[in-house]
Amino acid sequence: MKYQQVLYEVSDRVATITLNRPEALNAWTDVMAEEVWHAMHEAERDDAVRVIVLTGAGRAFCAGGDVTGFKGQHDGDFPRSLLTKLARPYDFSRRPDYQSRAAYFPAIDRPIIAMLNGATAGLGLVHALFADIRIAADDAVVTTAFARIGLASEYGMAWALRNVVGPAAAAELLLSARKVRGEELLRVGLASQLHPHERLAEATYAYARELATACSPRSLRVMKRQLWNLPFQSLHEALIADSEEMLRANLSEDFQEGKLAFKEKRPPRFTGR
Repeated sequence: MKYQQVLYEVSDRVATITLNRPEALNAWTDVMAEEVWHAMHEAERDDAVRVIVLTGAGRAFCAGGDVTGFKGQHDGDFPRSLLTKLARPYDFSRRPDYQSRAAYFPAIDRPIIAMLNGATAGLGLVHALFADIRIAADDAVVTTAFARIGLASEYGMAWALRNVVGPAAAAELLLSARKVRGEELLRVGLASQLHPHERLAEATYAYARELATACSPRSLRVMKRQLWNLPFQSLHEALIADSEEMLRANLSEDFQEGKLAFKEKRPPRFTGR
């Protein structure tokens, strides 16, 4: 697919999807939404890709929705037209909760790292929250934004924020819409790593390559699904599901290779099977 508002490239088993509207701080548009969806699925179909990095061009990750697209949204037909625009064919192989706009990231079977290189607000934060891991620059500024412009939490932000930082922090960040930066990103759990801006890409890709080369693609795929299923499971259900997955893992080629590599004291050559 030819992309207009995103860049897509693959190197060292890592696919990079870059939001590419730097002049608008990568403000989110319908075109961008469609292209990110296609790029994510292109990476998922590519056997050479084991990890996905989502980031923004220029000085922002994504500063939120494109306000020029808000025109006419007071129209009574807006909610119906929006839902029509967001509808996609139902995929019975994926959890229904993870088939809507932004919330489909958990259904992509590769780990997704959101590299927060700058301003991350509103709809930009929604997408970062549905990534598996967030790595931020020390000068990145993150805000939920909606309360200060008279909007409501959208596209599952409240659910995802609560899932990432816990109920108390989620309420405080959502209701205040204050800006979070620096060490506080680590403290509240919005980022798992923080790096000087000039070293952000280097550190993020070093981590992504480590996942891609040292870890079993099969294990990454299964554990990602286990993590995102947890909000819908009781402890008993999680224990049963984990036991079933461990039985299957014991029969996998990657486990046999992992044991052999450990015995021979060499890096594993995982295939994902």
